[in-house]
Amino acid sequence: MTKQSATFPDLKGASVLITGGGSGIGAALTEGFARQGARVAFIDIAVTASQALVDRLAGQVDHAPLFLQADLSDLGQLRNACAMADEAHGAVTILVSNAALDDRHEFLEISEAYWDDNQAINLRPAAFAAQAVTPGMIAAGGGAIINFTSTSYMLNIGSMPSYTTAKAGIVGLTKGLAGRLGPHGIRVNAIAPGWVMTERQKKLWVTEEGLAAMIERQCLKQAIQPEDMVGPCLFLASSAARMITAQVLIADGGMM
Repeated sequence: MTKQSATFPDLKGASVLITGGGSGIGAALTEGFARQGARVAFIDIAVTASQALVDRLAGQVDHAPLFLQADLSDLGQLRNACAMADEAHGAVTILVSNAALDDRHEFLEISEAYWDDNQAINLRPAAFAAQAVTPGMIAAGGGAIINFTSTSYMLNIGSMPSYTTAKAGIVGLTKGLAGRLGPHGIRVNAIAPGWVMTERQKKLWVTEEGLAAMIERQCLKQAIQPEDMVGPCLFLASSAARMITAQVLIADGGMM
């Protein structure tokens, strides 16, 4: 369960859309915004985990999150989900593009199709989700977009080059959208997590030795949890960050 360490009054009642909001970091973000009293819609492809999250939060928060099932690599489904979020909660004024797929892959073996499919999950949806909700933000007088990148692209990791390319691209997208949308009062920032101990990471890649080595490199000697991404995201979404845009907030325990 996400621990609510701070309250941002302007988030109460806000229309929030989160991609990949059904598990991992995304689920923590969905819960974090819901506990602020926001009207949260989240897009995910995984039905079981997403519905379980909605069921768990129902009755605990003012507004139960709205689960919108969609494949983000299909832009028609993505646009339809964005429209449904607008219809259900009013114009989305806070967009959190969190969805990602960090499968490992060998550079010398990847095909054109694999590369394109990987970018269609890890980079393209952030651009087109922003495009879909921007008219509503402009009409509302402003908004906030928070894109999740990763410290992985800064660390010369060789086991997932398409993913790290996409995460570097997220930073470029963030900077470009901040410049384009700033005149409309829309702030665009990014969060770069370190190695966050989601269930997926623990199941597939975390080893005792690997985690210990990572923590040794961090200034803060604790494993990073999904809930640790909630505070930075709430802050960037709120009016407390009203003059912050085009920035990348690194949340990695001081490893970089």
